[in-house]
Amino acid sequence: MLRTSAVLRLHAGALPPTREELLSGVAGCSGILSLLSDRIDAEVMDAAGDDLRVISNFAVGFNNIDLTEAERRCIPVGNTPDVLTEATADIAVGLILAAARQFRPAMQAVRDGGWRTWEPLGWIGQDLVGKTLGIIGMGRIGQAVAGRMQAGWRMRVLYTARRQPELPPHLAAQRVALEELLAQSDVVSIHVPLSEATRHFISRPQLRLMKPTAVLVNTARGEVIDQEALADALQSERIFAAGLDVCTPEPLPLDHPLQSLTNCLLLPHIGSATTQARAAMATRAAENILAGLAGRPLPYRVAPPTIAPQR
Repeated sequence: MLRTSAVLRLHAGALPPTREELLSGVAGCSGILSLLSDRIDAEVMDAAGDDLRVISNFAVGFNNIDLTEAERRCIPVGNTPDVLTEATADIAVGLILAAARQFRPAMQAVRDGGWRTWEPLGWIGQDLVGKTLGIIGMGRIGQAVAGRMQAGWRMRVLYTARRQPELPPHLAAQRVALEELLAQSDVVSIHVPLSEATRHFISRPQLRLMKPTAVLVNTARGEVIDQEALADALQSERIFAAGLDVCTPEPLPLDHPLQSLTNCLLLPHIGSATTQARAAMATRAAENILAGLAGRPLPYRVAPPTIAPQR
């Protein structure tokens, strides 16, 4: 799609470009198609130069882009919404099941020869049917997870949200304060975007409110959880288990405390990793670039921030 309208400059490495490679790579470009691992800030926009007309992020989240700086320069920013909801919700449900039923230590026992016989008290997990699910952030993905768990496991659903969402008729859910959600939920699933307000949203005070049998799942952004506090809570069995598709940094260092905890299940940020979802993300990212280069409104533009007038 892009080759038909532009000359492409591609980063060929398997790993994200270094800062130096990014700055030199964008020089003179009219558009930037970025991944969530690319920090697109004023320095990068300066390096691109005055011809930069559009920034398109290959992700729904856009915390890697300085939206305020882009808006000051009248550069529209696009993302890829509405196409990874089902795929990410499936991963969240998978993590709920795997963490609650101790998949990680059970699978490790199979590989290490620790599985010797059927054990009545071996790898005991948590029941989910009829229990309480807490959703932090009741957007599209949060609603999709809630719908799956309510329909399949008859879970009672509590949620927190900044604004009252319009829920589908089939979804019965109660909006409560975060503290009540944490205290009552048997499973807590996080679906909020990363911002200054949500950074370390779940830390020691919040973890102390949770049940010792509770499972915490995060498919949003790693920085939403204070990972050191989570590691302490898991190690001390303050909560039962955690399932994480996101962490900080990514990849998580092998010597990080979470890596060694058998009650913490880690995935390499694969929430949107289906053929259909990734193909749709690529298409929307390209459509944003093409619209921006042509001077048309971006079909999937991120709402620009409100900027106070300069004095």
